[in-house]
Amino acid sequence: MSYILVVDDEKDIRDLIGQILLDEGHIVKPAYNSTSAMDYINNEEPSLIILDIWLKDSEMDGIEILKSVKQNNPLCPVVVISGHGNIEIAVAAVKQGAYDFIEKPFNTDQLLLVLNRALEASRLRKEVFSLQNKELNESKMVGDTSAFKLLKQKLDKLMKSNGRILISGLSGSGKEIAARYIHQNSQRAKNRFVTVACASIQAEKMEELLFGEEISGNINPGLFEKAHGGTLFFDEVAELPLGTQAKILRILVDQVFTRVGGKNLVRVNCRIISSTSRDLAREIELGHFKEELYHRFNVVPIRIPSLEERILDIPLLSNYFIDWLSKNEGLPVKQLSESAVRKLQNMSWPGNIRQLKNTIERALILGRSKTDIYPNDIFEFVETEKNNLQNNVLDFNSEFFADKSLRSAREEFERAYLKYQISKFGGNVSKTASYVGMERSALHRKMKLLNIEST
Repeated sequence: MSYILVVDDEKDIRDLIGQILLDEGHIVKPAYNSTSAMDYINNEEPSLIILDIWLKDSEMDGIEILKSVKQNNPLCPVVVISGHGNIEIAVAAVKQGAYDFIEKPFNTDQLLLVLNRALEASRLRKEVFSLQNKELNESKMVGDTSAFKLLKQKLDKLMKSNGRILISGLSGSGKEIAARYIHQNSQRAKNRFVTVACASIQAEKMEELLFGEEISGNINPGLFEKAHGGTLFFDEVAELPLGTQAKILRILVDQVFTRVGGKNLVRVNCRIISSTSRDLAREIELGHFKEELYHRFNVVPIRIPSLEERILDIPLLSNYFIDWLSKNEGLPVKQLSESAVRKLQNMSWPGNIRQLKNTIERALILGRSKTDIYPNDIFEFVETEKNNLQNNVLDFNSEFFADKSLRSAREEFERAYLKYQISKFGGNVSKTASYVGMERSALHRKMKLLNIEST
Protein backbone atom coordinates (compact mmCIF):
# COMPACT_ATOMS: atom_id res chain seq x y z
CA MET A 1 0.00 0.00 0.00
CA SER A 2 1.44 3.35 -1.10
CA TYR A 3 0.47 6.98 -0.57
CA ILE A 4 -0.09 8.54 -4.01
CA LEU A 5 -0.77 12.22 -4.66
CA VAL A 6 -2.86 12.99 -7.77
CA VAL A 7 -2.44 16.57 -9.01
CA ASP A 8 -4.86 17.58 -11.79
CA ASP A 9 -7.18 20.55 -12.25
CA GLU A 10 -9.89 18.35 -13.79
CA LYS A 11 -12.08 16.75 -11.13
CA ASP A 12 -13.14 13.93 -13.47
CA ILE A 13 -9.50 12.92 -14.02
CA ARG A 14 -8.70 13.12 -10.29
CA ASP A 15 -11.72 10.98 -9.45
CA LEU A 16 -11.00 8.44 -12.21
CA ILE A 17 -7.35 7.94 -11.24
CA GLY A 18 -8.23 8.03 -7.55
CA GLN A 19 -10.79 5.24 -7.89
CA ILE A 20 -8.39 3.06 -9.89
CA LEU A 21 -5.72 3.47 -7.22
CA LEU A 22 -8.15 2.91 -4.35
CA ASP A 23 -9.22 -0.35 -5.99
CA GLU A 24 -5.53 -1.35 -5.99
CA GLY A 25 -5.32 -0.71 -2.25
CA HIS A 26 -3.40 2.58 -2.31
CA ILE A 27 -4.00 5.69 -0.22
CA VAL A 28 -4.92 8.57 -2.53
CA LYS A 29 -4.81 12.33 -1.94
CA PRO A 30 -6.28 14.64 -4.65
CA ALA A 31 -4.91 18.14 -5.34
CA TYR A 32 -6.31 20.60 -7.91
CA ASN A 33 -3.56 23.26 -7.86
CA SER A 34 0.01 23.87 -6.70
CA THR A 35 -1.01 25.25 -3.29
CA SER A 36 -2.94 22.14 -2.26
CA ALA A 37 -0.29 19.90 -3.84
CA MET A 38 2.61 21.51 -1.95
CA ASP A 39 0.62 21.41 1.30
CA TYR A 40 0.31 17.64 0.96
CA ILE A 41 3.97 17.21 -0.06
CA ASN A 42 5.30 19.36 2.78
CA ASN A 43 3.14 17.56 5.33
CA GLU A 44 4.20 14.04 4.27
CA GLU A 45 6.28 12.90 1.32
CA PRO A 46 4.13 10.79 -1.04
CA SER A 47 5.28 7.42 -2.33
CA LEU A 48 4.52 8.74 -5.84
CA ILE A 49 3.07 11.84 -7.50
CA ILE A 50 0.86 11.83 -10.60
CA LEU A 51 1.19 15.33 -12.01
CA ASP A 52 -0.66 17.14 -14.80
CA ILE A 53 1.47 19.55 -16.83
CA TRP A 54 -1.16 22.28 -17.16
CA LEU A 55 -2.94 23.47 -14.03
CA LYS A 56 -5.58 26.21 -14.31
CA ASP A 57 -5.84 28.82 -11.56
CA SER A 58 -2.57 27.65 -10.04
CA GLU A 59 0.44 29.69 -8.88
CA MET A 60 2.82 27.04 -10.22
CA ASP A 61 2.42 24.86 -13.28
CA GLY A 62 3.35 21.17 -13.37
CA ILE A 63 6.95 21.80 -14.47
CA GLU A 64 7.54 24.19 -11.56
CA ILE A 65 6.06 21.68 -9.09
CA LEU A 66 8.30 18.99 -10.60
CA LYS A 67 11.41 21.15 -10.13
CA SER A 68 10.46 21.79 -6.49
CA VAL A 69 9.88 18.09 -5.81
CA LYS A 70 13.17 17.03 -7.43
CA GLN A 71 15.03 19.65 -5.40
CA ASN A 72 13.46 18.90 -2.02
CA ASN A 73 12.27 15.29 -2.39
CA PRO A 74 14.69 13.77 -4.92
CA LEU A 75 13.71 10.15 -4.19
CA CYS A 76 9.98 10.75 -4.77
CA PRO A 77 8.99 9.55 -8.28
CA VAL A 78 6.80 11.79 -10.44
CA VAL A 79 4.69 10.51 -13.35
CA VAL A 80 3.54 13.29 -15.67
CA ILE A 81 0.19 13.15 -17.49
CA SER A 82 -0.48 15.35 -20.49
CA GLY A 83 -2.82 15.88 -23.41
CA HIS A 84 -1.92 15.02 -26.99
CA GLY A 85 -0.67 18.51 -27.75
CA ASN A 86 1.79 18.58 -24.82
CA ILE A 87 4.04 15.62 -25.65
CA GLU A 88 7.15 17.76 -26.19
CA ILE A 89 6.66 19.37 -22.79
CA ALA A 90 6.12 15.95 -21.20
CA VAL A 91 9.37 14.69 -22.74
CA ALA A 92 11.12 17.78 -21.37
CA ALA A 93 9.65 16.98 -17.95
CA VAL A 94 11.21 13.51 -18.08
CA LYS A 95 14.57 15.11 -18.84
CA GLN A 96 14.10 17.26 -15.73
CA GLY A 97 13.56 14.27 -13.48
CA ALA A 98 10.06 12.88 -14.04
CA TYR A 99 10.02 9.07 -14.06
CA ASP A 100 7.73 8.81 -17.11
CA PHE A 101 4.74 10.40 -18.78
CA ILE A 102 1.29 9.14 -19.78
CA GLU A 103 -0.70 10.67 -22.60
CA LYS A 104 -4.40 11.41 -22.16
CA PRO A 105 -6.65 9.56 -22.71
CA PHE A 106 -5.11 6.51 -21.04
CA ASN A 107 -6.42 3.07 -20.10
CA THR A 108 -6.25 1.46 -16.67
CA ASP A 109 -3.67 -1.19 -17.59
CA GLN A 110 -1.31 1.39 -19.04
CA LEU A 111 -1.64 3.60 -15.97
CA LEU A 112 -1.02 0.78 -13.50
CA LEU A 113 1.94 -0.58 -15.47
CA VAL A 114 3.74 2.76 -15.37
CA LEU A 115 2.86 3.43 -11.72
CA ASN A 116 3.98 -0.01 -10.54
CA ARG A 117 7.28 0.38 -12.37
CA ALA A 118 7.77 3.82 -10.84
CA LEU A 119 7.02 2.55 -7.33
CA GLU A 120 9.41 -0.40 -7.74
CA ALA A 121 12.17 1.83 -9.13
CA SER A 122 11.66 4.21 -6.22
CA ARG A 123 11.81 1.36 -3.72
CA LEU A 124 15.12 0.17 -5.18
CA ARG A 125 16.58 3.69 -5.18
CA LYS A 126 15.60 4.20 -1.55
CA GLU A 127 17.09 0.83 -0.67
CA VAL A 128 20.38 1.74 -2.35
CA PHE A 129 20.33 5.16 -0.67
CA SER A 130 19.71 3.50 2.70
CA LEU A 131 22.60 1.08 2.16
CA GLN A 132 24.89 3.94 1.15
CA ASN A 133 23.94 5.85 4.30
CA LYS A 134 24.52 2.72 6.34
CA GLU A 135 27.99 2.36 4.81
CA LEU A 136 28.73 5.98 5.66
CA ASN A 137 27.59 5.37 9.24
CA GLU A 138 29.73 2.24 9.41
CA SER A 139 32.76 4.35 8.47
CA LYS A 140 32.06 7.09 11.03
CA MET A 141 34.85 7.70 13.51
CA VAL A 142 33.61 8.53 17.01
CA GLY A 143 35.76 9.69 19.91
CA ASP A 144 37.44 12.59 21.71
CA THR A 145 40.36 11.08 23.63
CA SER A 146 43.98 11.81 22.76
CA ALA A 147 44.43 8.22 21.55
CA PHE A 148 41.48 8.63 19.18
CA LYS A 149 42.58 12.05 17.93
CA LEU A 150 46.08 10.77 17.18
CA LEU A 151 44.62 7.84 15.24
CA LYS A 152 42.28 10.09 13.25
CA GLN A 153 45.12 12.46 12.37
CA LYS A 154 47.06 9.54 10.90
CA LEU A 155 44.05 8.29 8.95
CA ASP A 156 43.31 11.76 7.57
CA LYS A 157 46.82 11.93 6.12
CA LEU A 158 46.22 8.71 4.17
CA MET A 159 43.13 9.83 2.26
CA LYS A 160 44.88 11.48 -0.69
CA SER A 161 47.42 8.73 -1.27
CA ASN A 162 47.05 5.27 -2.78
CA GLY A 163 49.66 3.64 -0.57
CA ARG A 164 48.92 0.21 0.86
CA ILE A 165 47.98 0.17 4.53
CA LEU A 166 48.26 -2.55 7.15
CA ILE A 167 45.94 -1.96 10.10
CA SER A 168 46.72 -3.88 13.28
CA GLY A 169 44.74 -4.08 16.48
CA LEU A 170 42.88 -6.35 18.83
CA SER A 171 39.74 -8.12 17.69
CA GLY A 172 36.75 -5.78 17.71
CA SER A 173 38.82 -2.61 18.02
CA GLY A 174 37.48 -1.08 14.79
CA LYS A 175 39.98 -2.01 12.08
CA GLU A 176 37.36 -2.27 9.33
CA ILE A 177 35.76 1.01 10.45
CA ALA A 178 39.14 2.70 9.98
CA ALA A 179 39.55 1.12 6.54
CA ARG A 180 36.07 2.26 5.48
CA TYR A 181 36.77 5.75 6.83
CA ILE A 182 39.86 6.04 4.63
CA HIS A 183 37.95 4.81 1.58
CA GLN A 184 34.86 6.99 2.08
CA ASN A 185 37.00 10.12 2.32
CA SER A 186 39.36 9.29 -0.54
CA GLN A 187 39.17 9.92 -4.29
CA ARG A 188 38.03 6.31 -4.65
CA ALA A 189 34.85 6.82 -2.60
CA LYS A 190 32.59 6.70 -5.69
CA ASN A 191 33.76 3.16 -6.37
CA ARG A 192 33.30 0.05 -4.28
CA PHE A 193 34.77 -0.94 -0.94
CA VAL A 194 35.10 -4.72 -1.18
CA THR A 195 35.88 -6.88 1.85
CA VAL A 196 37.74 -10.18 1.72
CA ALA A 197 36.80 -12.04 4.92
CA CYS A 198 39.95 -14.17 4.91
CA ALA A 199 38.97 -16.26 7.95
CA SER A 200 35.55 -17.14 6.53
CA ILE A 201 36.56 -18.41 3.09
CA GLN A 202 37.45 -22.04 2.47
CA ALA A 203 41.05 -22.36 1.25
CA GLU A 204 40.00 -24.26 -1.88
CA LYS A 205 37.53 -21.49 -2.79
CA MET A 206 39.83 -18.55 -2.09
CA GLU A 207 41.41 -18.16 -5.53
CA GLU A 208 38.24 -18.31 -7.61
CA LEU A 209 36.62 -15.86 -5.19
CA LEU A 210 39.53 -13.42 -5.45
CA PHE A 211 40.44 -13.78 -9.12
CA GLY A 212 37.14 -14.92 -10.65
CA GLU A 213 36.76 -17.79 -13.08
CA GLU A 214 36.01 -18.59 -16.71
CA ILE A 215 33.83 -21.62 -17.41
CA SER A 216 32.82 -22.48 -20.99
CA GLY A 217 33.17 -18.87 -22.06
CA ASN A 218 31.20 -17.53 -19.10
CA ILE A 219 33.06 -15.02 -16.93
CA ASN A 220 32.46 -14.73 -13.19
CA PRO A 221 34.45 -11.71 -11.97
CA GLY A 222 36.27 -12.03 -8.65
CA LEU A 223 36.70 -9.58 -5.81
CA PHE A 224 39.77 -7.96 -7.36
CA GLU A 225 37.74 -6.99 -10.44
CA LYS A 226 34.77 -5.87 -8.35
CA ALA A 227 37.08 -3.54 -6.42
CA HIS A 228 38.54 -1.99 -9.61
CA GLY A 229 38.82 1.75 -9.06
CA GLY A 230 37.96 1.33 -5.39
CA THR A 231 39.40 -0.37 -2.32
CA LEU A 232 40.00 -4.05 -1.60
CA PHE A 233 40.12 -4.77 2.13
CA PHE A 234 41.73 -8.00 3.35
CA ASP A 235 40.21 -8.60 6.78
CA GLU A 236 42.46 -10.80 8.99
CA VAL A 237 45.09 -11.21 6.30
CA ALA A 238 47.04 -13.78 8.36
CA GLU A 239 44.34 -16.31 7.44
CA LEU A 240 45.28 -16.28 3.73
CA PRO A 241 46.53 -19.68 2.45
CA LEU A 242 50.22 -19.67 1.51
CA GLY A 243 49.50 -20.56 -2.11
CA THR A 244 47.12 -17.64 -2.44
CA GLN A 245 49.64 -15.34 -0.78
CA ALA A 246 52.13 -16.05 -3.57
CA LYS A 247 49.58 -15.16 -6.26
CA ILE A 248 48.52 -11.97 -4.49
CA LEU A 249 52.17 -10.99 -4.25
CA ARG A 250 52.50 -11.36 -8.02
CA ILE A 251 49.42 -9.17 -8.57
CA LEU A 252 50.83 -6.45 -6.32
CA VAL A 253 54.01 -6.46 -8.40
CA ASP A 254 52.53 -6.71 -11.92
CA GLN A 255 48.99 -5.31 -11.40
CA VAL A 256 47.63 -8.11 -13.64
CA PHE A 257 46.27 -11.64 -13.15
CA THR A 258 44.36 -14.37 -14.95
CA ARG A 259 41.03 -15.74 -13.85
CA VAL A 260 40.79 -19.36 -12.76
CA GLY A 261 40.33 -21.36 -15.96
CA GLY A 262 41.15 -18.34 -18.13
CA LYS A 263 44.10 -17.30 -20.28
CA ASN A 264 43.66 -13.57 -20.83
CA LEU A 265 45.41 -11.10 -18.55
CA VAL A 266 43.15 -8.90 -16.44
CA ARG A 267 44.49 -5.52 -15.36
CA VAL A 268 43.22 -4.12 -12.08
CA ASN A 269 43.60 -0.83 -10.23
CA CYS A 270 42.50 -0.91 -6.62
CA ARG A 271 43.88 0.26 -3.32
CA ILE A 272 44.85 -2.51 -0.92
CA ILE A 273 44.12 -2.14 2.79
CA SER A 274 44.61 -5.13 5.07
CA SER A 275 44.10 -5.84 8.75
CA THR A 276 45.31 -8.30 11.32
CA SER A 277 44.83 -9.05 14.99
CA ARG A 278 47.84 -11.38 14.96
CA ASP A 279 51.57 -10.76 15.25
CA LEU A 280 52.58 -11.11 11.59
CA ALA A 281 56.28 -11.15 12.47
CA ARG A 282 55.59 -14.27 14.52
CA GLU A 283 53.53 -15.75 11.67
CA ILE A 284 56.52 -15.20 9.34
CA GLU A 285 58.82 -17.00 11.79
CA LEU A 286 56.41 -19.94 11.90
CA GLY A 287 56.32 -20.08 8.10
CA HIS A 288 52.63 -19.16 7.94
CA PHE A 289 53.06 -15.83 6.17
CA LYS A 290 55.34 -14.71 3.35
CA GLU A 291 57.78 -12.03 4.43
CA GLU A 292 57.80 -10.32 1.03
CA LEU A 293 54.00 -10.06 1.04
CA TYR A 294 54.16 -8.59 4.53
CA HIS A 295 56.46 -5.83 3.30
CA ARG A 296 54.19 -5.21 0.29
CA PHE A 297 51.13 -4.88 2.53
CA ASN A 298 52.88 -2.91 5.25
CA VAL A 299 53.77 0.26 3.33
CA VAL A 300 51.94 2.35 5.93
CA PRO A 301 51.37 0.64 9.30
CA ILE A 302 48.45 1.82 11.46
CA ARG A 303 47.71 0.56 14.96
CA ILE A 304 44.16 0.83 16.33
CA PRO A 305 44.08 1.48 20.10
CA SER A 306 42.02 -0.87 22.26
CA LEU A 307 38.85 0.35 23.97
CA GLU A 308 40.66 0.19 27.32
CA GLU A 309 43.01 2.87 25.94
CA ARG A 310 39.93 4.96 25.12
CA ILE A 311 37.84 4.52 28.28
CA LEU A 312 36.76 8.18 28.25
CA ASP A 313 35.28 7.64 24.76
CA ILE A 314 32.77 5.11 26.08
CA PRO A 315 29.94 7.65 26.67
CA LEU A 316 30.31 9.06 23.14
CA LEU A 317 30.51 5.60 21.57
CA SER A 318 27.57 4.32 23.61
CA ASN A 319 25.31 7.20 22.62
CA TYR A 320 26.37 6.79 19.00
CA PHE A 321 25.40 3.11 19.13
CA ILE A 322 22.06 3.95 20.75
CA ASP A 323 21.30 6.37 17.92
CA TRP A 324 22.54 3.95 15.22
CA LEU A 325 20.58 0.99 16.60
CA SER A 326 17.46 3.12 16.83
CA LYS A 327 17.69 4.26 13.20
CA ASN A 328 18.88 1.00 11.65
CA GLU A 329 17.44 -1.74 13.87
CA GLY A 330 14.30 -0.04 15.19
CA LEU A 331 15.38 -0.32 18.84
CA PRO A 332 14.08 2.18 21.42
CA VAL A 333 16.07 5.31 22.21
CA LYS A 334 17.18 5.25 25.83
CA GLN A 335 19.28 7.53 27.99
CA LEU A 336 22.43 6.20 29.63
CA SER A 337 22.30 6.96 33.35
CA GLU A 338 25.45 8.35 34.95
CA SER A 339 25.78 5.21 37.05
CA ALA A 340 25.53 3.07 33.90
CA VAL A 341 28.33 5.09 32.30
CA ARG A 342 30.52 4.55 35.37
CA LYS A 343 29.74 0.84 35.21
CA LEU A 344 30.75 0.67 31.54
CA GLN A 345 33.97 2.58 32.17
CA ASN A 346 34.98 0.20 34.96
CA MET A 347 34.35 -2.99 33.01
CA SER A 348 36.86 -5.12 31.14
CA TRP A 349 36.58 -4.96 27.34
CA PRO A 350 38.41 -7.89 25.71
CA GLY A 351 36.03 -7.60 22.74
CA ASN A 352 36.63 -3.85 22.46
CA ILE A 353 34.21 -1.66 20.46
CA ARG A 354 32.32 -4.64 19.04
CA GLN A 355 31.67 -5.87 22.58
CA LEU A 356 30.50 -2.39 23.63
CA LYS A 357 28.07 -2.21 20.71
CA ASN A 358 26.66 -5.65 21.58
CA THR A 359 26.38 -4.68 25.23
CA ILE A 360 24.44 -1.52 24.37
CA GLU A 361 22.20 -3.43 21.97
CA ARG A 362 21.33 -6.02 24.59
CA ALA A 363 20.70 -3.33 27.20
CA LEU A 364 18.24 -1.65 24.82
CA ILE A 365 16.47 -4.94 24.18
CA LEU A 366 16.50 -6.46 27.66
CA GLY A 367 16.54 -3.39 29.91
CA ARG A 368 13.50 -3.06 32.15
CA SER A 369 13.12 0.71 31.80
CA LYS A 370 11.56 2.16 28.67
CA THR A 371 13.53 5.39 28.92
CA ASP A 372 16.87 4.74 30.63
CA ILE A 373 19.73 2.26 30.84
CA TYR A 374 20.78 1.46 34.41
CA PRO A 375 23.75 -0.51 35.79
CA ASN A 376 21.56 -3.57 36.41
CA ASP A 377 20.69 -3.72 32.71
CA ILE A 378 24.39 -4.10 31.92
CA PHE A 379 25.53 -6.05 34.97
CA GLU A 380 22.95 -8.82 34.58
CA PHE A 381 23.92 -9.75 31.03
CA VAL A 382 27.65 -9.08 30.99
CA GLU A 383 28.49 -10.81 34.25
CA THR A 384 26.35 -13.82 33.44
CA GLU A 385 27.91 -14.15 30.00
CA LYS A 386 31.37 -13.85 31.53
CA ASN A 387 30.63 -16.75 33.88
CA ASN A 388 29.20 -18.77 31.01
CA LEU A 389 32.37 -18.21 29.00
CA GLN A 390 34.48 -19.47 31.87
CA ASN A 391 32.32 -22.48 32.68
CA ASN A 392 30.86 -23.23 29.22
CA VAL A 393 27.50 -23.92 30.86
CA LEU A 394 24.07 -22.31 30.95
CA ASP A 395 21.81 -22.41 33.98
CA PHE A 396 18.27 -22.73 32.61
CA ASN A 397 16.82 -22.22 36.10
CA SER A 398 18.53 -18.88 36.58
CA GLU A 399 16.87 -15.46 36.30
CA PHE A 400 19.08 -14.86 33.29
CA PHE A 401 16.68 -16.90 31.15
CA ALA A 402 13.49 -16.07 33.04
CA ASP A 403 12.84 -12.74 31.30
CA LYS A 404 14.07 -13.71 27.84
CA SER A 405 12.10 -14.41 24.70
CA LEU A 406 12.57 -17.77 22.99
CA ARG A 407 14.69 -16.10 20.33
CA SER A 408 17.02 -14.47 22.87
CA ALA A 409 17.30 -17.65 24.92
CA ARG A 410 18.08 -19.70 21.81
CA GLU A 411 20.79 -17.23 20.84
CA GLU A 412 22.43 -17.56 24.26
CA PHE A 413 22.28 -21.34 24.07
CA GLU A 414 23.84 -21.37 20.58
CA ARG A 415 26.59 -19.01 21.72
CA ALA A 416 27.52 -21.13 24.75
CA TYR A 417 27.22 -24.41 22.82
CA LEU A 418 29.43 -23.29 19.94
CA LYS A 419 32.02 -21.71 22.24
CA TYR A 420 32.24 -25.00 24.12
CA GLN A 421 32.66 -27.04 20.93
CA ILE A 422 35.24 -24.64 19.46
CA SER A 423 37.19 -24.74 22.71
CA LYS A 424 37.01 -28.55 22.73
CA PHE A 425 38.63 -28.66 19.27
CA GLY A 426 41.33 -26.16 20.18
CA GLY A 427 39.89 -23.38 18.04
CA ASN A 428 39.86 -25.51 14.87
CA VAL A 429 36.80 -24.26 12.99
CA SER A 430 36.87 -27.00 10.35
CA LYS A 431 36.81 -29.79 12.93
CA THR A 432 34.12 -28.00 14.92
CA ALA A 433 31.96 -27.57 11.80
CA SER A 434 32.28 -31.26 10.96
CA TYR A 435 31.37 -32.30 14.50
CA VAL A 436 28.29 -30.05 14.85
CA GLY A 437 27.08 -30.89 11.34
CA MET A 438 27.53 -27.51 9.64
CA GLU A 439 29.35 -26.26 6.57
CA ARG A 440 32.52 -24.39 7.53
CA SER A 441 31.29 -21.20 5.84
CA ALA A 442 27.92 -21.48 7.60
CA LEU A 443 29.64 -21.89 10.96
CA HIS A 444 31.78 -18.82 10.28
CA ARG A 445 28.65 -16.79 9.53
CA LYS A 446 27.01 -18.04 12.71
CA MET A 447 30.15 -17.21 14.73
CA LYS A 448 30.20 -13.70 13.30
CA LEU A 449 26.50 -13.24 14.06
CA LEU A 450 26.99 -14.39 17.66
CA ASN A 451 30.29 -12.50 18.10
CA ILE A 452 32.32 -15.68 18.70
CA GLU A 453 36.08 -15.70 18.18
CA SER A 454 37.81 -18.93 17.15
CA THR A 455 40.88 -18.25 19.28
